[in-house]
Amino acid sequence: MYRLKYDPAAEAVHEAMPAAASEALTLALANACRDPLGVTEPYGEDDGVMRMIVTEQAFAVLLAGHQTKTITVLQVTYLG
Repeated sequence: MYRLKYDPAAEAVHEAMPAAASEALTLALANACRDPLGVTEPYGEDDGVMRMIVTEQAFAVLLAGHQTKTITVLQVTYLG
């Protein structure tokens, strides 16, 4: 199980999203903490480190720290 960390700006966007969109992203991030490579998509080149989660109303750019067992949310974009 990986631990979730947030860039402060990404966290602010996530917290400002409408409830349903925020919940969907929260559930997707929880799944990423259990299986970071299985439930995320490559962001750019598939290096297994820069990953992306896409939900119906948002996407997040993640940094998978395999040695430290952390997922850092670098950016959240609300698509509305």
